[in-house]
Amino acid sequence: MTPNVSTYLFFDGHCEEALRFYESRLDAEILFVMRFKDNPEPNPDCPIPAGVDDKIMHASVRIGNTVVMASDGASMAEDASVEMNGFRMVYTTDDPERIRQVFDHLADGGKPEMPPVKTFWSPSYGMVTDRFGVPWMVMCVDPEQKHAQVD
Repeated sequence: MTPNVSTYLFFDGHCEEALRFYESRLDAEILFVMRFKDNPEPNPDCPIPAGVDDKIMHASVRIGNTVVMASDGASMAEDASVEMNGFRMVYTTDDPERIRQVFDHLADGGKPEMPPVKTFWSPSYGMVTDRFGVPWMVMCVDPEQKHAQVD
């Protein structure tokens, strides 16, 4: 098997809401969802806290050609807090109108940081943090600029 790198996001109890949001706003396809109550091998040394049976233990969602994994798992520890720092999800397409649409969708309830503008590397590039705290870059790729493409 060829090695692969994926992103795994933790939503501090809001995973299902985030998946549905991405499904409706980014045309994402939810591929798999397993709830804590469906764990086929529960660990007696790590009991599931009360009230989290219906939370998502593991999920995968396809956005374009990329599969992202997600969970409510980080919220299960009493001392856990989720801060999404040091990375950005990157949404790319060759359609500048779609970039603006995706930016607006992600900014709905989120925090727009840089509206899509022309840059030296992209005909339309912007930054936004969505309502779940996930930081994004949206970028229109120019086929002439190979360095900006993500295949």
